[in-house]
Amino acid sequence: MIESTPDRISSVPRRTRRRLLLAAGAYLVLLGIAILLGNRWADLQARGQGQRLAQSTAAARASLLVSELQKYRLIPVVLGEYPAVREALRDPRGDAARQLNIKLEGLARAIGSSAVYLLDGKGRAIAASNWRSAASFVGQDYSFRPYFIEARKAGAAEFFGLGTVSHQPGLFLSRRVGDGVIVVKFGFDAVEAGWGNQPDIVYVAASDGIVLITNHKDWRYGATRPLSPGEAAAIRSARQFDAIAPFPLPIRTAEPGILALGSGGLRDRLYASASIPVPVEGWILTDLQPLAPIRAAYLGTARLAIATFAVGLMLFLALGLWIRERADYAAETRQELERRVLERTEALETAQAHFRSAREELAHANRLGSIGQITAAVAHEINQPVGAIRAFAENAAEFFRRGDGTTGAGNLAQIIKLTDHIGRITAELRNYARRGSGGVSAVALDTAIEGALMLTGHVLRQHGVSIRREGQAGLHVLADRIRLEQILVNLIQNAIEAMATIDGAEIRLAISSTSRMALIAIADNGPGVAADVADMVFAAFTTTKPNGLGLGLGIARDIAREFGGDLELVESSGGGARFHLALRLA
Repeated sequence: MIESTPDRISSVPRRTRRRLLLAAGAYLVLLGIAILLGNRWADLQARGQGQRLAQSTAAARASLLVSELQKYRLIPVVLGEYPAVREALRDPRGDAARQLNIKLEGLARAIGSSAVYLLDGKGRAIAASNWRSAASFVGQDYSFRPYFIEARKAGAAEFFGLGTVSHQPGLFLSRRVGDGVIVVKFGFDAVEAGWGNQPDIVYVAASDGIVLITNHKDWRYGATRPLSPGEAAAIRSARQFDAIAPFPLPIRTAEPGILALGSGGLRDRLYASASIPVPVEGWILTDLQPLAPIRAAYLGTARLAIATFAVGLMLFLALGLWIRERADYAAETRQELERRVLERTEALETAQAHFRSAREELAHANRLGSIGQITAAVAHEINQPVGAIRAFAENAAEFFRRGDGTTGAGNLAQIIKLTDHIGRITAELRNYARRGSGGVSAVALDTAIEGALMLTGHVLRQHGVSIRREGQAGLHVLADRIRLEQILVNLIQNAIEAMATIDGAEIRLAISSTSRMALIAIADNGPGVAADVADMVFAAFTTTKPNGLGLGLGIARDIAREFGGDLELVESSGGGARFHLALRLA
């Protein structure tokens, strides 16, 4: 029964309010999920982008530092060949030492070094580039410095520390020259200046975790990890940082590739981290990219997407409510009409059932046609192996009749191989009919050609067709051996049939290669392919043979393409047909 109009009208507001509450609840839940997903997406994108940026920036920073280091490392080697150096070592108070002061002064100014000086065998400076300065190194004792001690022992050394006179940091590069040691001090002011105008934090730390070079001045001589008592004692004894004591830096690992700077609270700043070794023993360059600005950019994109989603969702829910209300109203007023057309509906459903049945019959007929095509392809492709099996079987019977069981057993073994070959061909043709693809691996091209010639050998001999092979040998291609032989057998068999009435028939197999592909050219001296057939030679059921099905070349090309290569008919300058089979080199 249909409700009366007053009852129906009074029920609409309650139903609408209930639906509005449900829609509002769903809207808030979905919007909250979208916000959470957007924030998570922004976090993940910022981490990935930050790590990529840190990696590339660290590589660039390291490259600049390495180029500077390599330049300075050559200086002690070159100075070791100066005759004036050895003369100064022989006569520290003579004119040679005074002349060496002038040369070292000019050299330091030219290369931008803060100091270049020569120590005698006891570690005392006898010549220096800053000899004019009040803080001259000349006469100073550096025998306690590790760069002097190690150079005397090993011939060369590198040591980072503060100058005992200048109190300026630098890398001391030393090399033994005779009884003395030549020292070049490499300051990192230019390198740090090149790092200073960027938002990232970059630093170089030694093996003990002490920051030596950085664009974050407050971090210099800070420790990225706790120092052992032995490490702290070694730093003090070498006066590496003068009176400065290394201090812990507020760095902790938040997750792999992400560092947090702060005291471990919620307001810690996150940085993407990338580290690259520097060619100084134990030195590691680290670049830290702040994630906050990267995340803000991605978060802006996420918020735009969320806002678009929110508006779309609101419109969708509003439209859904409107449609539902209209549908309910229409359903209530349509009930009587539906009862009147019930019989017509039942008749329509019967007609639809007949239509579905007819459509299924048509689909069944289409499947039968596909099965027929597969069967025809199998019959076409196994024709040559079946002939070979028969020949081997007849020969085996004759050999057994003669009492030659060994040769007969060998023929039976060949029959077993050929039946396995036929099984693989039928499986591959079944896959072709279903447009399936098999696996590929490295296949010796010569072996596949020999297999194809073995399958077609009796036909070649029967028709007096000679085979001429030329070009490269020993190539390996990406293919399946059985299916590759199938392509070659098809092309050879087509050439044999095209030259059935020609004297001096010949098939030429030419093999060549490029950096990535192997090319097998199969050419004959037959009549060639007619111009009206050439454009459709690979189409299914295109053939010029009285009993041909026109499937072989199409199947062969599809197999070649499954291997990542191709098969094409090309113009032959010497007449006849010429096919090019291209395959990827293994």
